[in-house]
Amino acid sequence: MMSDVIQTDKAPAPVGSYSQAVKTGQTVYLSGQIPLDPITMQLVEGGIEPQVRRVFENLKAVAEAAGGHMDAIVRITVYLLDLTHVNVINETMKTYFKKSFPARTTFGVAALPKGSAVEIDAIMHLGNDRG
Repeated sequence: MMSDVIQTDKAPAPVGSYSQAVKTGQTVYLSGQIPLDPITMQLVEGGIEPQVRRVFENLKAVAEAAGGHMDAIVRITVYLLDLTHVNVINETMKTYFKKSFPARTTFGVAALPKGSAVEIDAIMHLGNDRG
């Protein structure tokens, strides 16, 4: 089965040797996104809430570039420097997922790229409308 590399300028360019996403069949594997502004490639300021929103906006842009949408995401993995911020993840997810929430795993980590406080990756299944 062939794989397609997904790339969009509506999300930050990769900061390493990886693709924004890879599509294999109907499954799309979205690489981890940190709260980088796709234009400036700088971390957004203002604390954890705008950072989490930026991460979900980046994921949304990549999902759409792959031909999908947020409600086609079936699993996410959240990496947080501070697990007390999980409530921000929960509240923000309510604005990005309209039907039902994807499966999720959350980890507390010691460090993330570029000094980010949060990173999220995802798996999307095209044609899937959870709910």
